[in-house]
Amino acid sequence: MARLTPKKLNLSDGEREQLQQLINRHNTPQQITLRAKIVLMASEGQNHREIARNLDINRQTARLWRNRWCETDGKELSIVQRLQDSERAGAPGKFSMEQVIELFALACSPPSDYGRAISHWTARELTDEITKQGIIESISVRHVGRLLEEAELQPQASRYWLTPPRR
Repeated sequence: MARLTPKKLNLSDGEREQLQQLINRHNTPQQITLRAKIVLMASEGQNHREIARNLDINRQTARLWRNRWCETDGKELSIVQRLQDSERAGAPGKFSMEQVIELFALACSPPSDYGRAISHWTARELTDEITKQGIIESISVRHVGRLLEEAELQPQASRYWLTPPRR
């Protein structure tokens, strides 16, 4: 059975030079450097097995990046963009930006404004209040905590916490 030879990569001098610069740069992420090496070796006529052996990777990785490079040929992308991971599939976000912003606004306001006899918001209290108000139908305490952490919001350290709660 005849083996299929991989697609030949033809790089322009500019592309070859830019790939080599990426490899030589000290601050280029390792993944990008590896991918640049794969493309350069493929353009020199090496097959997937040779590339994999020389770079100590598996053949599927060599095949993937040769094919990705060919697929992006002719598109208006920079060299680095061509070597980036593609977007990953996944479930869409469960909450709208408006809902998240309302959560943040709630976290930045005093709990006493909502009839809560607490000095500062906790993730559990925020979860209870946001579902009570009907802003979000259901959300876990842990997810509220993650959202606050990502936004670098710390309700327990807010200015309103320093003033005594209204009674």
